[in-house]
Amino acid sequence: MVAGEATQLWGFVAREYWRTARRALLTAPVHRWRYTGRTPERVLIAPPDLRLADPRIAVQIYHGRFPLCGRIVEAAGQSPFLLAVEDPGWRKSLHGFRWLRHMRAAGTDLAAANARALVSDWIDSYGGRIGGKAWEQATTAKRIIAWLQHSSLLLQGADFVFYRAFLRSLMLQIRYLRSVVREMPIGEGLLRARIALAYAALSLPSPASALRSATRNLCEEIERQILPDGGHASRNPMALVELLADLLPLRQTYANQAEAPPPVLIGAIERMLPALRFFRLGDGSIARFNGMGVTIQQRLDAVLRHDDTGGAPLLHAPHSGYERLALGSTIVIADTGKPPPIDMAGAAHAGCLSFEMSSGGQPIVVNAGIDTFGAEEFRQLGRATAAHSTATVGDTSSARFNHPPHVTRVLGAPLIGGPGSVDCVRQDGADRQSFLAGHDGYVRSFGIYHERRLTLLDGGRSLEGADRMISRGFPADAPVAIRFHLHPDVLLSHDDAGRLVLSAGGEHWTFSSEPVPARLEDTLFFASPTGPRRSRQIVLSFDAPRISEVRWRLARRQAERATAST
Repeated sequence: MVAGEATQLWGFVAREYWRTARRALLTAPVHRWRYTGRTPERVLIAPPDLRLADPRIAVQIYHGRFPLCGRIVEAAGQSPFLLAVEDPGWRKSLHGFRWLRHMRAAGTDLAAANARALVSDWIDSYGGRIGGKAWEQATTAKRIIAWLQHSSLLLQGADFVFYRAFLRSLMLQIRYLRSVVREMPIGEGLLRARIALAYAALSLPSPASALRSATRNLCEEIERQILPDGGHASRNPMALVELLADLLPLRQTYANQAEAPPPVLIGAIERMLPALRFFRLGDGSIARFNGMGVTIQQRLDAVLRHDDTGGAPLLHAPHSGYERLALGSTIVIADTGKPPPIDMAGAAHAGCLSFEMSSGGQPIVVNAGIDTFGAEEFRQLGRATAAHSTATVGDTSSARFNHPPHVTRVLGAPLIGGPGSVDCVRQDGADRQSFLAGHDGYVRSFGIYHERRLTLLDGGRSLEGADRMISRGFPADAPVAIRFHLHPDVLLSHDDAGRLVLSAGGEHWTFSSEPVPARLEDTLFFASPTGPRRSRQIVLSFDAPRISEVRWRLARRQAERATAST
């Protein structure tokens, strides 16, 4: 770790320690008086919930099985809130209460009674003691939103004791979040906390000043995190899906309360929806960059149903740092941006200049993505440069996310030390779309600047690429590997001329390269709905600076007889 990286990282550690100390002070017994106060008489309005609901999950929960965050836990007659489950994602999902939507979807008195019993269980177990995982700010924000959205499910038919206990606990959580929100790190969780407080000001009896304050703080955070091209400052496409699922109902809640939605909120939504479509490949999935894993198609459709902007997706997202090429039925999406700020880089990938490509409804070239619900070590593997369809130099990543254990305990694994400069020029023509981009992520270590040109032409039937390793200063001899990770559904063979053929969705693409021959290696595709799947990757290996440029081409052709399977 160089001096500049160490200074940045330890400054971030010191800031997080300060935030932790402040949060601890605000939850100390001497300060808890500020979270008490008047209990409202009722919830004025229950905001809508756009997230996918499945009544079958409500049946499972009734029988003591909790399928959350990719894992099923059997409660066996015990309170789920008292189970010693090691999986932190499962625990956060349990305490976030988004699963209440499944009870609502069931639409039965039994499901409503079970929902009330579980909420009462949480209040008895955690409502009286602020602290611990159940009261993490991001989890508390999700719980407030879920309780408000499903308040009609919980309160209709409830007895007076539950009714008052629910509202008392809800207000306690709102006051707590309002107090500690300033100590939250910048990122998606902070924006969701501001969204939760805006929901609360709209859904509960509140003075006009409370709504004005919540709206002002929300708008400030939106302006800080939502970029002019509609992307999120974390550069994670998944953040758009998750935040739109909260912002769209919030816009509707303003309107339902006869309040004009703030222009900043409206503008952000109108930018985010086209940005989300920008990341879609031909099969409807979201391209796997910077933390994006499995695409849950029904959830995506529920969000995009509100997109009335029309027209084709944008091709250029300069603020987010991505390019899109689209001709005929072929789509190419590439990462041409710098790493996000360290505050928002907890899930960022070292995948600069990587790309994904689909033809028709079939992904062809992909990044490995992440296993959202899998082991932490798999998520780290998916963040490495080698897990992306781009070039690696010296068997190293272009950015770092492995830190000492004492740093990881405080910060997690933010990306640091990545490219400081990424240049990108769009070069479209009448019958082609193209860009030229380069990054300096390997200059400091190897004296090598990676430049990549991608050109889509012939109506989308041909993708031509050129990767240059440009010497900067005194380059070190280093092995270079340009990788093309293939989707698991792509079949490989050779044609009569010995060329590599990629077959998928009834189409056949030939791959050729010069002056470096292609070889095949095994790889893993982490972002499959069924968990990691084995796949194959095309690798072009050479030594720099002996070879400075490699050219390659993917061309779609008519089916021909394959002579050898691979």
